[in-house]
Order: sequence, then structure tokens, then C-alpha cells
Amino acid sequence: MSTIDDVLAVLAQADAPVSGERLARKLGVSRNSVWKAIGQLRREGYTIEAATNRGYQLTHAPDRISVAGIGQWLKPGEIGGRMELHRTLDSTNTRAKAIAATGAPHGYLVIAESQTGGKGRMGRAFFSPEHSGVYITYILRPDMLAERAVMITSMAAVAVARAIEAVADVQVGIKWVNDLYINRRKVCGILCEASMDFESGQLEYAVLGIGVNVAAMEFPEELRDIATSISNECGQPVSRNRLIAEISNQLNALYGQLESLEFMAESRSRSIVIGRDVQVIRGGTSFPAKALDIDDQGRLVIRTGEGVSRVNSGEVSLKL
Repeated sequence: MSTIDDVLAVLAQADAPVSGERLARKLGVSRNSVWKAIGQLRREGYTIEAATNRGYQLTHAPDRISVAGIGQWLKPGEIGGRMELHRTLDSTNTRAKAIAATGAPHGYLVIAESQTGGKGRMGRAFFSPEHSGVYITYILRPDMLAERAVMITSMAAVAVARAIEAVADVQVGIKWVNDLYINRRKVCGILCEASMDFESGQLEYAVLGIGVNVAAMEFPEELRDIATSISNECGQPVSRNRLIAEISNQLNALYGQLESLEFMAESRSRSIVIGRDVQVIRGGTSFPAKALDIDDQGRLVIRTGEGVSRVNSGEVSLKL
């Protein structure tokens, strides 16, 4: 972390003023470096009071993503324990793939305040305005066949649903397989991209991209009837730092279930698709079906006039 992040972390955890001398000694930097860090934090919107002979005290923190802010809520674990933060990126998935290919470790997290080319499934764009959402990608290195990578998405959907409910008084449903909904509007999209060893069929790595609409916001006209944000739904501000930490915490809690698939029971119970009539879109064709279940391979079980069949997430899109 930078000196700015280190100073913020100490002040955020302190329940009394901390002197510049103590900050400098604790962080192993000069008092001038502490003073510069305090100045930069104030310019970024943090209210830091300075009391003579007492020191600095953080009295207000804006909802700006920071390593220190995430760290306040983060539990120990491999996933999300190491991270990098960017003010803007083309796409967190693109950045994560580039560093995964050169050896970035399991659990490494890429964060952006905004994306200029946020990616959704099937080449769609993901709306990613500054200071409004959580745009993150994890690098994962599970020991599993590439054909089972859909289970990472299913696991992540449960983890993010739990995380959202931990920070806001809302109920989150899952639209198979990668979208999260609150009150029939989309609040989160998940995009998992994988690299595989063609000889063994094993995953080399997966990048798990997660985009969540968080702050109260106005959406473009084409999205107003289909998209929402956490704050729009709960009527309260939500800490993006805390949400990122909660997503990491929940992923750490569920990651060990990729073999047993215990999380699939919750995935089914949160489904807003099972039992409903849907329109299955495959390539340039579409057809109506009844969604019956989600099996333990993450496939949607449907009934059409031709009988019962299973479809993979990579093959279809759904309209409710």
C-alpha cells in the first residue's frame, strides 16, 4: 500500500486522535510524508481534524474505494487478500487476463472506479460510471476441468447475493446463470472467462468479473426499466468498500465447495427462473420453454413441446 493508504488505514481504525510523530514512527516514514498524505486525503474528500498536541482524527470518509477502506471489513483469506486499484480501466477482466497470463497469484483482485469498456456476456457492454458501482475481477486458479467453469459463476452468484444482503436490507434473486436481481431489475452481472490447457482440459486460470450497481443513480433510457442499484432499492447509501470486502469474504467461504457443490441448493432457492416460462435464445433463433430446474452441472433443465432437455449457459440467453 502507499503512504496515503497506510495513513488512512491507521486513522480509520483509531478511536482517538493520532499524532503525526506516532503515525510516522508506526509507518516508518517521515513526518513530512505523513503531512503530505493527510493533505492528499483531504483533497479527496476525507475530513481529518487536527488538534494541537493531540494529532489527527478522521471524522468523515467519502464513499471512495481504497485498499484501506476495504481492509477494514476484509476477513483473512486467499481471495481478495492482494489487490490493485485503478481510477479507470478499459475492463477489469482484460487487465486480470493480462496479469494472470504472466503469473498473478490465485485470489488476486483487480478493482476500477470506472470502466470505459465494461464487458458483459455475449459481447454486450456493461454500464460502468465513476463513483457509482463496484467493478472488480478476481484471478482464480482452481484444480478443475474447463468444462466445469460454469460452477465458478454459480458459486459467485450466491456469494455476491449474500454480500449484497449483508450490506443492505434487500432480497436478491439469481437469473440463471450470471445476473442478480432486486425487485425484478438487474443489479449485478457476472462474467467468468477462462484459459485452459488443451492437452489436459484443465483450467489454467479463470478471471471472475463482477459488476454491481451500488449508488443511487439515474440510468440511461434504454436501461431504466431493466436495471437498478442497491441504494435505489434500499433507500440508503451503501459502502462500496464494505461490499467489495463482503464479496471477497463470501467467495472465501464458498470456494471450498466447488467440489461438493453445496452452494447449488442456495443457487436454486434464489432462482427467479425455475418454474417460469422463459424465452430461450440460442444463436439467431429463440423458442419458448418452461424452466424446471438447475442441475448439478449448472445446466438449466427446460421443457418444450419436444420434451425435457438441458442447456448450457454458454449456449443460450434468457428472456423472462
